[in-house]
Amino acid sequence: MRQIIGVFPYILKNIYNMRTSFFAGLFLALGMCSQAQDCKQYFFLQNNKTIEMTMYSKKGDPAGKSIYVISDVQNSGAVTTGTINSEIFDKKGKSIAKAMNTVKCTGGIMQMDMKMMIPQQQMEQFKNTEIKAESNYLEFPANLKEGDQLKDASLTMTGQNGPMTYTLNLNTTDRKVQGKETITTSAGTWDCFKITSKSKMNMKMGINVPMNFETTEWFAPGFGVVKTENSKGGGTEITAVR
Repeated sequence: MRQIIGVFPYILKNIYNMRTSFFAGLFLALGMCSQAQDCKQYFFLQNNKTIEMTMYSKKGDPAGKSIYVISDVQNSGAVTTGTINSEIFDKKGKSIAKAMNTVKCTGGIMQMDMKMMIPQQQMEQFKNTEIKAESNYLEFPANLKEGDQLKDASLTMTGQNGPMTYTLNLNTTDRKVQGKETITTSAGTWDCFKITSKSKMNMKMGINVPMNFETTEWFAPGFGVVKTENSKGGGTEITAVR
């Protein structure tokens, strides 16, 4: 069984070829309703929506697409969860990977499991293996301002294939809001916060293979990440919402 996991896998694949509290009583209830409504606007939490994200190479040429189909969106108080079925296609339209993940939004804070950030080329090493993973969530608060320092996130993942053990460690740090920019794609126009971060990834398959890179994301509050760029070249952007 293919164990390829990743909602934004090509954000990092481009390393080489293309990464408040509530008030009491009545105010508490009103706050929860408002925040739950904010959660429903995130594109990964809109039931039956299909999201198309195009990957670009270092030269800016289309290099493939990721298609995400959202299902089983559920609300419980201030928490909203959704299931994402994703499929990745190369530039010729050939399907090369499939995955299923869960995202959640708590009190208006979008939370993406770090497993979604693993590069597809690294995850290829884990196919046909049984994976165990320990990770926390990459958080995107609804209320942002320039200069905000966002929480770090990390992932440790292991796989066993016969006598060979694979280990992958990913740490994303120095996540900072640099300012606001308006981003336009074929899917629409959004007022976004520009967020930069640094990542260190180490893949161990008998020997250590370290990788360091920086990522820039344009995040539209209440909607999601609209565009990304990687310091190694390439990036992604949303090109359709259906």
